[in-house]
Amino acid sequence: MKLYYKPGACPLASHIALYETGAVFEIEAVDTHAGRTETGDDFRAINPNGYVPALRLDDGAILTEGAAVLQLIADRHPEAGLAPEAGTFDRTRLHEALNWISAELHKAFGPLFRSSATKDEQAAARIAVATKFDRVESQFSDGRTWMVADRFSVADAYLFAVANWANFIGIDLARWPNLAAFVARVAERPATQNAMKAEGLIQ
Repeated sequence: MKLYYKPGACPLASHIALYETGAVFEIEAVDTHAGRTETGDDFRAINPNGYVPALRLDDGAILTEGAAVLQLIADRHPEAGLAPEAGTFDRTRLHEALNWISAELHKAFGPLFRSSATKDEQAAARIAVATKFDRVESQFSDGRTWMVADRFSVADAYLFAVANWANFIGIDLARWPNLAAFVARVAERPATQNAMKAEGLIQ
C-alpha cells in the first residue's frame, strides 16, 4: 500500500492507523497546489479531486476520502481493533463519529487554511471551530477515554489529526480541557509518534 499525504493534513489519521495495524506500507508526499507528488507524478491522475488522502492498494486500486480510507484500514486489519464489528450499534457509532468529524469539524477549519478567505470569513471559522470543540468537550465530559466503545479507533485518529490543527492557527485547547487531554493521549501513542516523525512534524 501507498498513502499519499500532505504533512500534518488529514491523512495523518490514516498514517496513524496504518502504524497501529503494523501493516507494510509506503508514503509519498503531495504538493496539492502544484498537483504533483514528491516523485513528480501528476496527482490528479491518481486522485482527480486533487486533495489528500489517497491510498493505493496492492492491486493498484485507488481509494480516496479520509473516512473511507480509515474504515478500509480498520477492516483489513481486524486484529488491530480499530473499528467495532460490522453490524453492531457501536460500528454505527463509529460511522456517526467519522461522518461528523468529516462534515462538521474538518470543514469548519477550511477558511483558516485558505489564503483567499477574508478576515470576516476567518473570524467566523474560528467561532465555528470553537462551537464544534464545545461539542467534543461535552462528549468527553462523561469521563470516556475514546470516542467509540471506550477503545481507540480510527475515529480517534481522525479527531486527533483535525483537532491538532488548533496548534497551527493559534487556538488554545486549554479552553477545552477534556479535548486537550484527549489530544495529549493520542499524541503519546507510538503509532502517532511514528507517523508525526515520518511527516516531519516532530523530531
